[in-house]
Amino acid sequence: MPELPEVEVVRAGLAPAVTGALVVGVTVLDERALTRHTGGGSDFESRLTGRVVSAAARRGKFLWLPLRSDADGTPSEEAVIGHLGMSGQMLLRAPGAPAERHERVRIDLAHPTHGELSVVFADQRTFGSLAIDDLIATPDGAPGGHGWGEASVPAQVAHIARDPLDPAFSDSGFRRALARKDSAIKRVLLDQTVVSGVGNIYADESLWAARIHPETPARALPTRAVNRLLGEVRHVLDKALAEGGTSFDAQYVNVNGQAGYFAHSLNAYGRTGEPCPRCGRPIVRVSFTNRSSHFCAHCQRVPRPGVDEPSTAHD
Repeated sequence: MPELPEVEVVRAGLAPAVTGALVVGVTVLDERALTRHTGGGSDFESRLTGRVVSAAARRGKFLWLPLRSDADGTPSEEAVIGHLGMSGQMLLRAPGAPAERHERVRIDLAHPTHGELSVVFADQRTFGSLAIDDLIATPDGAPGGHGWGEASVPAQVAHIARDPLDPAFSDSGFRRALARKDSAIKRVLLDQTVVSGVGNIYADESLWAARIHPETPARALPTRAVNRLLGEVRHVLDKALAEGGTSFDAQYVNVNGQAGYFAHSLNAYGRTGEPCPRCGRPIVRVSFTNRSSHFCAHCQRVPRPGVDEPSTAHD
């Protein structure tokens, strides 16, 4: 599933192409792409056509395009919200371009600078979705997400926590949340109501970098270990962003259909049996809910409560 870096790459690619553009037409080819929308395909098409896109925004793994009724600066009160699910793609295409394989929705735009173009939502496995949703005020009064300066967020995204790269993310709030959690630290990292944007790949990579076993109880981590983990999460996400995200197959691509190459930089995820880049011992893989955890059993040991803390020393 696309995580923060992959979704942010898509958002950044959409932003210059859609900001200020007029929606001149919408075609819903498959209503399974509208599972989060309260109306059907005709409602989605009619409500979106004629609107002006204010920006391309993101919080965690959710994207949204704030909408105005016209181009005179009227504040946006609604947005098209998108979630890529397992295999969703948001592609920029020339007007009249042939239909994409697994195309579900096409939004035709007229941009004051770039002219006509189309945003195509394609989704092989149909777990992704689009919807028109109300924008509501953020509780902390800070901008709702990346690429969006207004203190509002789609109602369907309001329960999603800020991500570690958000300027309004609270480090102290994150530490307090972990101190209350008996759950394994990896499970907490994947809880989008605690911290957003981190999925299985980047959780494994961050925990490897911080030398923390994924099954360590969150509340057992000392403050300096939590701080180290948060720093590694940010470092891993930043590096993945710089490399265009992680692509293992053709399902994740940017708006131009290009794959990311962070997969070549992975230290733990997907490297079962390969030598740990730090100590040379094999990376192990264990079942974790419906997924897997990848880690080094030597570098990432479960600490004994009140005795051990994950070491920062090199072997």
